Amino acid sequence: MPGFVEPELARIVEVPAGGNLWVHEIKFDGYRMQLRVEKKRAILLTRKKLDWSHRFPEIVAEARALPDCILDGEVAALDARGISNFGDLQLALSEGKTAGLVYFAFDLLFLSGRDLRGVPLTERKGQLEVLLKERLPHATRIRYVEHYESSGKEMLEAACRMGLEGVISKRADAPYRSGRGNDWTKAKCRGGQEVVIGGWRGDANNLRSLLAGAYRDGQFLYMGRIGTGYNVKSAGELLRKLKPLEIPRPAFANTKDVPRAHDLHWVKPKLVAEVEFGTITAAGILRQASYKGLREDKTAENVVFEAQPAAEEKTAKERKSKTKNPTHRAIAPGNKGLTIAGVPISNPDKALWPETEDSPAVTKADLCGYYDMAADRILPHIAGRPLSVVRAPDGIGGEQFFQRHVLPGLEKYLKPVAVSGEEKPYLSIETAQALVALGQVAVLELHPWGSKRGEPETPERLIFDLDPAPDVVFDTVIAAAKDMRARLIHLGFMPYVKTTGGKGIHVGIAIRGVPRKPVTWDEAKAFARDVCLAMEADEPGRYTTNMSKKVRGGKIFLDFLRNARTATAVAPWSPRARAGATISMPLPWSKLRAGLDPTQFTIPNAPKLLRGADPWADIDKTAVNIEPARKKL
Repeated sequence: MPGFVEPELARIVEVPAGGNLWVHEIKFDGYRMQLRVEKKRAILLTRKKLDWSHRFPEIVAEARALPDCILDGEVAALDARGISNFGDLQLALSEGKTAGLVYFAFDLLFLSGRDLRGVPLTERKGQLEVLLKERLPHATRIRYVEHYESSGKEMLEAACRMGLEGVISKRADAPYRSGRGNDWTKAKCRGGQEVVIGGWRGDANNLRSLLAGAYRDGQFLYMGRIGTGYNVKSAGELLRKLKPLEIPRPAFANTKDVPRAHDLHWVKPKLVAEVEFGTITAAGILRQASYKGLREDKTAENVVFEAQPAAEEKTAKERKSKTKNPTHRAIAPGNKGLTIAGVPISNPDKALWPETEDSPAVTKADLCGYYDMAADRILPHIAGRPLSVVRAPDGIGGEQFFQRHVLPGLEKYLKPVAVSGEEKPYLSIETAQALVALGQVAVLELHPWGSKRGEPETPERLIFDLDPAPDVVFDTVIAAAKDMRARLIHLGFMPYVKTTGGKGIHVGIAIRGVPRKPVTWDEAKAFARDVCLAMEADEPGRYTTNMSKKVRGGKIFLDFLRNARTATAVAPWSPRARAGATISMPLPWSKLRAGLDPTQFTIPNAPKLLRGADPWADIDKTAVNIEPARKKL
């Protein structure tokens, strides 16, 4: 049974994703909890690993009927309408009246000796539903959270009409990945986040409003006033906790934005509160903010500003690109007549990657121009294969969509691929024009299957993803890639290497079966797993195959899961939806040496990068029969 599993977190979006790739759940307004049962002993841990079992004794007692397992869920209090209410939860905890609280279980990470984090969400939830029905058929305090395959937009509208908190949308086929990624999103009926209290307005016995902030780049920044949401009792409790923290000067770094008044009191930024609000300005100031309650499950240092889709529109001056376009013809702001590879480009001067200290802004025209220039490099790695893409219509700072089915309006450019078990065909392309058309709809990343062209059920490539923990330097990842290369050469393969566009490295090989017996996806994944397990066994201090971030400190995660059916890895030469418009850059092994900076491979630098030969051009010609390698391993 694994140790504490860091929870998977959801990205905030304005509208839930649609399509059959996603399922949707009701968002609860409570405390996120990991329920762990081992040898008939049950405990509840917060998302920061605090043991709160003693605070929810009735839920813990009911959970003892379960076998060894790890559940992910939320403890909530329901009001008279059956809707979760954070204020009621706070009141129940303060008064010790917890018998009516409910643990809403929405995921199953471990069951009876099996780690389920690598299997698809719908399979995990199916096992969770069966588990609760069989072991807790009459439970009142532990309930299964249903999911729905209806339109995410319609689901959110219905939730808001009913007065619910919002909707959580999840990729149905995704494994459980700790941390905040793109597989889970949350859409709220009203804006909300945690804030840190930095002061109050009033006097020792009177609370007129709270002054809130959050951390950004290590600085505690003012985010506005909270003037409603508390009553006489909750205001009194707040004052009792605030008075011992009083300090002579404000802790906010942006003091010029802080209001001035004679009755302001400053406090050490220690107390975390949950608030909801109407809008948030581009400068990060909350409007119409309302207090919901204190959060004891999160420390102040971990409360960071969350970009909100409800934010007010930035000014035209802020949206306007400040630089000339680096990879294609100059585009005049507002020009509507641009065509690239025969594809009309709308809003060509729209910045998809904002300007940074090290790189200029990159526009839609730049992206389409890059796809036009790099098509001969990109297409051999994606053409004729099922393709998943990441779209960001409003740039990397806006909502992002992970899509795999044919995009409406692009039918004439695409060549769909039928995939067994899928009602709709997968997205696939064959031409440079189709690639540019993807750029026109702001496709920022390309993630193909590792299958044979035109044969989605036959794997042709394996990708070993070397994913470092945050405290691992890139030179260490380079050394790991060379270690992986040596092992694969020993097994008879010719390995290829590329950056991921982030802090990791991909090592790729081409594989094949024997005549009349092609390699299956299960065999491909099993072989990739065994290679990684062997590497981990030899040097457990450097490598891990456990995706839990809790155990990855100082190590490199050897991710073999990208070699399963329907799994993908970012394509060689694909851009990434990350700051600086980086590229997943193929490299000759001679260029992979200490001191290499992966952030230098960007769309603005594309003309220089495309001058040389493609180091991955011949990868498919080097395919090796996997069976002798398996025996040798």
